Amino acid sequence: MMEGKGMVKETDMGEKMQRKAMACASQALDLFDVSDCFSLAAYIKKELDKEYGGAWQCVVGSNFGCFFTHKQGTFIYFALEKLNFLVFKGASS
Repeated sequence: MMEGKGMVKETDMGEKMQRKAMACASQALDLFDVSDCFSLAAYIKKELDKEYGGAWQCVVGSNFGCFFTHKQGTFIYFALEKLNFLVFKGASS
């Protein structure tokens, strides 16, 4: 597992869920190349779907913009290594 911690930039998640999301990102970086953002995001999404139920979304990259609606208490945006991770559970309409 990667040493060091990520830097949370913005979140409304509880601390336990934050630790889980960041641990999933760290595990993904151990399994996949840092340039394989698709596999990193897919791994994190699948792990959070298993732990907290479906509808999780994950965006990984070094430069991206976004606009979204999320279920309250399920959003985190953090940096780990040279990548940014946006993780949230989609809101139902």
